[in-house]
Amino acid sequence: FQGAESTSTHLLSLPFNHIYFTGSSAVGKIVMKAASKHLASVTLELGGKSPTIVDETADIKMAARRITWAKYMNNGQVCVAPDHIYVHERVKKEFIEAVKAQIIVFFSDDPKSEPSYARIVNQKHYQRIKGYVQQAITRGAQVEAGADFDDEQRYIAPTVLTQISMKSSLMENEIFGPVMPVLGYLNIDEVIQEINQRDKPLALYVYSSKKKNSKHIIANTRAGGTSINHSNVHFSNTNLPFGGSNQSGIGKGHGEFGFKAFSNDRGILKQHLPSALEMLMPPYNGFKQKLIDLTIKYC
Repeated sequence: FQGAESTSTHLLSLPFNHIYFTGSSAVGKIVMKAASKHLASVTLELGGKSPTIVDETADIKMAARRITWAKYMNNGQVCVAPDHIYVHERVKKEFIEAVKAQIIVFFSDDPKSEPSYARIVNQKHYQRIKGYVQQAITRGAQVEAGADFDDEQRYIAPTVLTQISMKSSLMENEIFGPVMPVLGYLNIDEVIQEINQRDKPLALYVYSSKKKNSKHIIANTRAGGTSINHSNVHFSNTNLPFGGSNQSGIGKGHGEFGFKAFSNDRGILKQHLPSALEMLMPPYNGFKQKLIDLTIKYC
């Protein structure tokens, strides 16, 4: 059924066995509350601020190409899009320059005229993202690329920002748009601590050439899913479970996991032969009582 809020509200009033919802955490809570009236189970695939870590051992050109592709796909309106990027200070400048160069490769030096560069879905979200960027700039963020807008077209240029206040709306809310905050770091454990202070993300991405580094990050963080040296692609692998954790979702979908999400296993037992259980049925005296006493004593 196609429709807007009224259609969704009506559907949620019906006694479904299971509801699978994709959207924001705020609406996910509404869906879960409605489902509880019918004791219906839910699978919630929500969003969140999915972080990306680029360490000092990463292949910077490769990382920049793949992160740029994933970040600006569909104008950033992808649930698993990289939200903000932690880059080791040793390679931060190189990474930013590589991202800027890759934006031109993908969308030319005039993304507004590039047919493959999308627009924000509606005015509400356009104004939200524009407001995030403008607020960040007024609070000291540095524009490395983009920050150009066209209200009529709902156009936001591929934007890269640095020197961002962690208390800005851009860093407190899911961006879901073509804005890439780049944050420098020196100590990976401080990054891990910062990630763990936030809600568990739907995705976490790690770019590193050292397996030890990737393992350390994965072992000390929680996320719905993770890709190493790529972004977004775990979503399309049906051999992997897809979903979030807590604020980023409940349950898993895709492939076998999606089949199980929409299934409710039914156990069936059929007794063919006389059951030994009958020997333990009342009355409990004589031999039966002795058997029970021995069972309790030795089991």
